[in-house]
Amino acid sequence: MVFVDTSAWFAFFLPVDPHHQRVHSWFMSSGERLVTTDYIVDETLTLLLARRELRRARGAGRLFFESDVVRMHFISEAQVNRAWILFQQRADSGWSFTDCTSKIVIDDLGIGTAVALDEHFRQFGVRVVP
Repeated sequence: MVFVDTSAWFAFFLPVDPHHQRVHSWFMSSGERLVTTDYIVDETLTLLLARRELRRARGAGRLFFESDVVRMHFISEAQVNRAWILFQQRADSGWSFTDCTSKIVIDDLGIGTAVALDEHFRQFGVRVVP
C-alpha cells in the first residue's frame, strides 16, 4: 500500500508540471495499491480548479470517486484531533495541517511508502517515490 500526496496527484494530472513525466511513469509502472485521503482529494481538486484546469479537475474527480484505482481514506474526528496536536508541534517546520493528517493516516495504516514531491514526507520516515 502506497500513500499518494497532493503534489504527486497534481503532477500526474497536469502534463505541463515539471514532474509530470516522472510521476506519470511511476504510476503507470507501479502495481501498488494506492491510498489517499479526503483532505488530499480536496486539495488536489481545488488546486486544479484554481489553476483553471476544470476539465482535469473533473477527470481527477472521476478517478477518485468513480474508479477503484485508488482507495480514499476519510479522516476521522480522532485523526483530526491528533493532527491538530501534531500541527502545533510541527507548523514551525512548515508542515501544513493536511501534511499532519497525512502523517497520522500513514502511521495508523502502517504505510511505508509515499508518492510525493513534498519534502515533508521524508521527515515522516517513509520511503518517498518516484
